[in-house]
Amino acid sequence: MKNKYRDLINGLSDKELLLQLYLTQIIMLVITFILGVLLFDQFSFMQSIDFFDYQIWLIGVPAGVVVVIADIFLMKWLPSSFYDDGGLNHRIFKNRSVIHIAWIAAFVALSEELLFRGVIQTKVGLILASLIFAIIHYRYLFNWFLFSNIVILSFLIGFIYDWTNNLAVTMIMHFTIDFLLGLYIKFKNPIDVGEEEGLLHE
Repeated sequence: MKNKYRDLINGLSDKELLLQLYLTQIIMLVITFILGVLLFDQFSFMQSIDFFDYQIWLIGVPAGVVVVIADIFLMKWLPSSFYDDGGLNHRIFKNRSVIHIAWIAAFVALSEELLFRGVIQTKVGLILASLIFAIIHYRYLFNWFLFSNIVILSFLIGFIYDWTNNLAVTMIMHFTIDFLLGLYIKFKNPIDVGEEEGLLHE
């Protein structure tokens, strides 16, 4: 199964990979809209978004930076096989502009946090929402280390949402992680083979 996944990824052009990424996020937004209509009164979960909350800078950004630092440290010290996701993150981010990386990180953070924290976690709780979030990141199922990391990270983000009750905090945290790791992939020394994957959430 893992080899089939790798072959599938290798058979797609960079343009096709980006298209799949954007399509996946659009589908998540559509699901969010449908569940928002069915499960909430006038999209009440959206009321928990406050981009003027000081907790964004006190909790969201620092938490994202700590995750990135820990991730890069582990990439430096652990065998490259621990971070092998088939090269998808490398292909998506390596040749993108900084602005494009920021756009991808923002789009992913918005769509995934609205669905998994705003809708699913609000309705079914932290544990189930975190497990669904991890399983959705299909490529990590083939790597026990990456899957463990994404589960832990999902619980961390979910805990921060429960703590702050502000989706904007987790959106900014999510964005910080993906943006900084995207920049790391783009600018890292190309001889550091196998250190490019990390915990990106596309």
